[in-house]
Amino acid sequence: MPDATSHNDVIILGGGLAGLSAAHVLARAGRRVRVLEAGAGAGGLARTIVHGEFRFDLGGHRFLTPDRRIEDFVRGLLGDELLTVRRASRIFLRRHHFDYPLQPLNALFGVGIAASFAILLNYAKARAMTRLRRTPLLSLEDWVVAHFGRSLYEICFRDYSEKVWGIPCQRIASEWIAQRIQGLSLGTAIRQAFSRARNASPPTLTDEFLYPRLGIGRIAEKLQEGLGQDNAVLTNARVTAIRHRERRVASVRVRQGDRVHEFHGGEFVSTIPLPQLAQLLQPSAPREVREAAARLRYRDLVIVAVMLNRARATDLTWIYFPEKSVPFGRVHEPTNWSPHMAPPGKTLLIAEHFCCRGDDIWGARDEELTATTAAHLERLGLMRRNELLESRVLRIPAAYPLFEIGYRGHCETVLSHLDAFPNLHVAGRGGMFRYYNMDRAIESGIAAAESILRREPRQRSAERPAKVRRRA
Repeated sequence: MPDATSHNDVIILGGGLAGLSAAHVLARAGRRVRVLEAGAGAGGLARTIVHGEFRFDLGGHRFLTPDRRIEDFVRGLLGDELLTVRRASRIFLRRHHFDYPLQPLNALFGVGIAASFAILLNYAKARAMTRLRRTPLLSLEDWVVAHFGRSLYEICFRDYSEKVWGIPCQRIASEWIAQRIQGLSLGTAIRQAFSRARNASPPTLTDEFLYPRLGIGRIAEKLQEGLGQDNAVLTNARVTAIRHRERRVASVRVRQGDRVHEFHGGEFVSTIPLPQLAQLLQPSAPREVREAAARLRYRDLVIVAVMLNRARATDLTWIYFPEKSVPFGRVHEPTNWSPHMAPPGKTLLIAEHFCCRGDDIWGARDEELTATTAAHLERLGLMRRNELLESRVLRIPAAYPLFEIGYRGHCETVLSHLDAFPNLHVAGRGGMFRYYNMDRAIESGIAAAESILRREPRQRSAERPAKVRRRA
């Protein structure tokens, strides 16, 4: 039996940006809310870690949105804490730095005239083939070749994508890359490079973004502060069962250390990983739903932060490393986002190692990961070993939904089953199994809260096919 029980208007599973945004809107409307977070702190992937006088995010997270309502929501939370940061990103490949977004002359001198000619020739061929194509672009390889040509795919996209996702590009669904670089092709990038009309650029090519002075985690902190005394975020609280009866969720069971709690509520918002939600239902979901959930996988992440006794290592927001000879996929320097992320005269570099739980990266000792990361950063000319002051290693499970071909059908099987519970609302990147940027995560949390306040059935993402969309 549980040690304690509690009754709330709304129970929110997961304290990331989606869950906290839902809680914030509901609390301001006078609803009693309880947020249950499995980690030691709220914020999910959008947390800022404080290590002595240094601060860093779990990977660089910029805030950028085309939705004025969401921008106003975040500006209302943070006010003058928000900085406007100029984006400066590069790809390090073949011992050269390539500007991203693409600058034609930079690319020409980086890969050489012959390779550049091959890139343009393959692009022209790909565009011609696209006009004749009658079959859909199923894989990441299909989509990139159609939009950039095979030469650029093999030079810039293939190795990096396989490093990030851990599977061949032929198995990665095209929806991921299409969503991440909406409206972008090689032709668009070239035109944009020669154009000064930046306001019309696709989101991928945007030059500036917003960033809180003390790190992206300030968004989560301000959302939590706005909940008031009658609402709480319970951390280190792992959901072990979701109980339902008569097609309504009734309660969730949570383990917090040695104690077990039972939380009852009228409405429930889930932002925890979708497969986990499906497996926790009691009584159990039908076998086909559980099997579909088991086929939805996530990619995990290991962060290695190295604190340096130097004022600056780069002038960039991101550096991408496609080649497999470099163990990490991306590096950012937080002090280029905000000077307040390190003490004066010091800086830090954050390396992202994409992995899966149980592999060599995930299982390596912290000291080994730090030594390997530092050695490669030194070889790349980004630091010297005698500048290393401290380090920090963090492991983040289920960081990114893994979009294998066929994932959408499995996802819809699970979501369609959850539609049977009118008081269960699914939101967020993990909850919806979508590669949401933080603005979309916030938007989905607000939408779930507003659906509850309207006492109307929740509406799924517009991305879902009409045949499984919940009736209005």
